[in-house]
Amino acid sequence: MTTTALEPVSPHGKQVLDDLSPLHRQLRRAVPDVYAGFGELHKAAFAAGALDTRTKELIALAIGVVEGCDGCIASHAQAAAKAGATRQEAAEAIGVTFLMKGGPATIYGPRAYDAFCEFAPDQAAEDAGTSVA
Repeated sequence: MTTTALEPVSPHGKQVLDDLSPLHRQLRRAVPDVYAGFGELHKAAFAAGALDTRTKELIALAIGVVEGCDGCIASHAQAAAKAGATRQEAAEAIGVTFLMKGGPATIYGPRAYDAFCEFAPDQAAEDAGTSVA
């Protein structure tokens, strides 16, 4: 695994998804109907409704932190970034986990934020130009 200054690699984001991908493929071949059913549940749960998809992905990211699930964190960090969540929104959603889970969330929370930032690198330039009042 090679890293450059322009392309940081996080062990909490893309690498987790890359490591899990062949394992999912193998199990999906064994139980395709179960995966199909889960896919339909996923599609229904994240469909926009009273809550938009971005908010639902931030909720799922926070649940991943509370559950200590690196795969959930990586998957929902990626999806939240893709749905348009900002670094600040991710940070605040993760911050709520500290209240709800305590100390363990202070371990998985930074991992989740690191993963989110990996999937939202274009926001770094925006953040640098923003001053905090």
